[in-house]
Amino acid sequence: MIIPSTFKPLWWLANQHLQTLWPVWFGKTPLHGRSERLDLDDGDFLDLRWFDGDGPLVVVVHGLEGSIDSHYAGAMMQALQEHGFHGLFMHFRGCSGEPNRLDRSYHSGETADLAAVVQHAARVTGKPVFATIGYSLGANALLKWLGEDGGQPPLQRAVAVSVPFQLDDAARKLSTGFSRLYQNYLLERLRESYRRKFRQRTSPLAVDVDTLRDFYSFDDKVTAPLHGFSSADDYYRQSSSRQYLKNIQCETLILQAQDDPFLFEESIPRNEELSPHVTLELSKYGGHVGFIGGSVLPHRWLEPRIIRFLRS
Repeated sequence: MIIPSTFKPLWWLANQHLQTLWPVWFGKTPLHGRSERLDLDDGDFLDLRWFDGDGPLVVVVHGLEGSIDSHYAGAMMQALQEHGFHGLFMHFRGCSGEPNRLDRSYHSGETADLAAVVQHAARVTGKPVFATIGYSLGANALLKWLGEDGGQPPLQRAVAVSVPFQLDDAARKLSTGFSRLYQNYLLERLRESYRRKFRQRTSPLAVDVDTLRDFYSFDDKVTAPLHGFSSADDYYRQSSSRQYLKNIQCETLILQAQDDPFLFEESIPRNEELSPHVTLELSKYGGHVGFIGGSVLPHRWLEPRIIRFLRS
């Protein structure tokens, strides 16, 4: 079901772009944790960061070109520690600062790696994963994983924040107006990741990434062929999470702002598209992974809201 959010933005940060950018500029929470490298069956690896605790086990997944250094990652891991949870942060392939071994990387519909991390976490700790929290691209992957087979996932709770539900819409939105600022920044991060990986070995793709100036062209020439899709359209069609929401079987909270500069408002799912286990909490303001409240000084609203859901 869709319910209104209680979130109210700090009055001088009500603009969608200020909501999105303020925590990026001023919200860093440096954390260390315990590092682990998980070797995968295909010969690649994922870098994990553990934040040990005695409470329920929670896995956190980042967004596009994110890492443990992303503002939301540090804030969430710190909040989990403060409330006694056992936290595990998952880096997608190539996002921990070292290029991954294979030519392929990660994408919005990548669910096998998330499933592998959840299984690994349960195996090494001896307790099941209680919840998984995903942001942006990671939120899309999480929701797709929860709904793609229609079965009961090994979780009791899931939280998805600022989801790009319809990837083709998100690509179009990010190529318009002020949203191009985010596209340009993220595209340069993607191009640099590509260059860094293939600086020491030959790329299987005959493409000059410096000529790719929007998400559609990058996904069509790089993301799709590296991951077995026939085109960007095929990638978007198969990987968008919106079509999977009706199949989700665990209690799931989606936190979404109507003014998110990464998607059109009409891209947000309707009530009839949601499983009975899914609550879409919709706020008028909040930007993209922003949700900065307060009366005089900025206050992070996301983490306390997520903790309340996990403890309910």
